[in-house]
Amino acid sequence: MDSLITTEWLASELGETDLRIADASWFLPEHQRDPRAEFEAGHIPGAVFLDLDRLSDNCSPLPSMLPPPEAFAGRMQKLGLGDGVRIVLYDDSPLHSAARAWFLLRRYGARDVAILDGGRAAWKAQGRRFDSGPVSPEPRHFTIQAPQAQLRSLADMRANLVGCIEQVADARSPARFAGGEPEPRPGVVPGHIPGSLNLHYAKLFDAEGRWKRGDALRAAFTGAGIDLDRPVAATCGSGITAAILIFGLHLLDRDAALYDGSWAEWGSDPATPKATGTS
Repeated sequence: MDSLITTEWLASELGETDLRIADASWFLPEHQRDPRAEFEAGHIPGAVFLDLDRLSDNCSPLPSMLPPPEAFAGRMQKLGLGDGVRIVLYDDSPLHSAARAWFLLRRYGARDVAILDGGRAAWKAQGRRFDSGPVSPEPRHFTIQAPQAQLRSLADMRANLVGCIEQVADARSPARFAGGEPEPRPGVVPGHIPGSLNLHYAKLFDAEGRWKRGDALRAAFTGAGIDLDRPVAATCGSGITAAILIFGLHLLDRDAALYDGSWAEWGSDPATPKATGTS
């Protein structure tokens, strides 16, 4: 299974015994949307609701940090997203949150994971069928495997300020990157990690919300000053949209690491240097 699949492919595979589908929609408070309610109102047949809020470390003061492996495995088992299945993720979020779910699954060793190009909107635009109501999946054991995705800590990112081994790509909007607007979280100052490069995640999609591919996708990265032949660590506000940059690089056969604490951690630490402006 390719990492990015079409609605046509998914429609042809519906009902296959080894296929699992998960709605990974996630929203910020200002969106004023309820992802579970929207899932129950209409979802792709056979899908389960992933609930990214339950796939974070509730013992951390930082938002959306990766959960402990055992907690992640337990949640996947309850959802039936376990061993020996192919998993297709989709969303209906302006944050393209399926990429975060893809990163999580890859981090904990799942290998056959894909994102539906265009998400729920593309499925709906083609007049395809939806189911409604809550879903009770059959549990399936999830075995934690060797990570397929890289993670970076605050200490790693501080060390990188000196060695500059990895390019740091920031997925936030240009205004937030430059420090031109207040941060949404209390105690977090505006700005960015010194030396980082800004590539707003929205630039990786076309006007219909589908992923750019090939030269167009490559140009989004190089246009932001990112050298595709050098290592990359991705950051954002809280580790959600940074996963979009990582998936985009994956489509270009490049690996990248995620700074999971992202600006929520760096920007709230009085000991970290901060930069403002466009560079």
